[in-house]
Amino acid sequence: MIPILETLDSRYLTAQPVLDKAWLDAAINETLASIDAMLPRFTDTFPAASAHEGRYPAVEKVDWTEGFWTGMLWLAWEVTGDDKYRKVAEGLLDSFEERLDKQIKVDTHDLGFLYLLSCVNAWRLTGNTRARTLALRAAELLYRRFNATAGVIQAWGDLNDPARQGRMIIDCNLNVPLLFWAANETGNDDYRQAATRHLQQAARYLVRDDASTFHTFYLDIHSGQPLRGDTHQGFSDSSCWARGQAWGIYGFALGYAHTGDTALPELSRKLAHYFLNRLPEDYVCYWDLIFTAQDKAYRDTSAAAISVCGLAELLKQLPLTDPLRPAYLNAISLIMHHLHADYFAHNEDGLLREGVYNFGRDMGINVPNLWGDFFWFEALVRLSRVWTPYW
Repeated sequence: MIPILETLDSRYLTAQPVLDKAWLDAAINETLASIDAMLPRFTDTFPAASAHEGRYPAVEKVDWTEGFWTGMLWLAWEVTGDDKYRKVAEGLLDSFEERLDKQIKVDTHDLGFLYLLSCVNAWRLTGNTRARTLALRAAELLYRRFNATAGVIQAWGDLNDPARQGRMIIDCNLNVPLLFWAANETGNDDYRQAATRHLQQAARYLVRDDASTFHTFYLDIHSGQPLRGDTHQGFSDSSCWARGQAWGIYGFALGYAHTGDTALPELSRKLAHYFLNRLPEDYVCYWDLIFTAQDKAYRDTSAAAISVCGLAELLKQLPLTDPLRPAYLNAISLIMHHLHADYFAHNEDGLLREGVYNFGRDMGINVPNLWGDFFWFEALVRLSRVWTPYW
């Protein structure tokens, strides 16, 4: 069935204060100050995925998140032109090269998060040919995870592990841009076809009839038949994990930019309505959209920041005459104002407090998470200038 489009909550139809240049510049300066405070400790290592007691521990090549630090450095360099950020970002290329050479934690679709925000950025922004080579190596590894029969990129783990085979997850919407980039760079259309097919399967199977999303879905790699949807990080298999819904909003909107498929912005819109209609009074989502105020659940500020980037990308795809443009701009303003007023982290590592990494596994709960910081900064940059996305 075609997912439904919920009528957008009337609270978004009331005009909101705009995010004017003065507000955005002040928020960017606060963000840069936080990055500057972290910079001396993270020149040859990375902040961990989640902060602990107000500080990010240092890690090396152990997670899917290291690219978000280099992504923030490149954003800082673009905003300021200060080469101190570029120097650190380029210095960390050694780590990304070693990761490929020694096959450290590369059996994952998260190669997009890792290598788009580090190596593709370095190539696009500065013409660093070494970075281009590394990014193409990562893209080839990602392509090898594509199963043509199922039409999906396997999320994690050994490709020969029956328990892992045929599993896609909504997060991959933000990883497939690595394949689109590699197709453009090399002329190898196999990369583009794999990425496009995966997005089609994600739209077909990860999105439910009511425009909520599964976190994960399995397909049979021998027949291509759908098996089941479930969750890895949400409250339950039938609930809607907030960050997954945000990945969907953003990823399907980005998919249009890469494929020209006009169905994708409309799908992004449907997911956005589902998401926005379930936000609490301060417009910052709980970690799963099943929760309401009486549940007293934790928020996930990272999902809120991702949703803003997704809405901003969606606005790029919609005609200027679209009647809901003002409502989406109101939603962006409400979320950003509340994130800054109520959740911005002062005098500690991290930009946004009260993120949730993985509640069920007791990971990164009610603390800053590195990707939340990145997407907060990306949202500010997107809203303050004409900017070419890293995706």
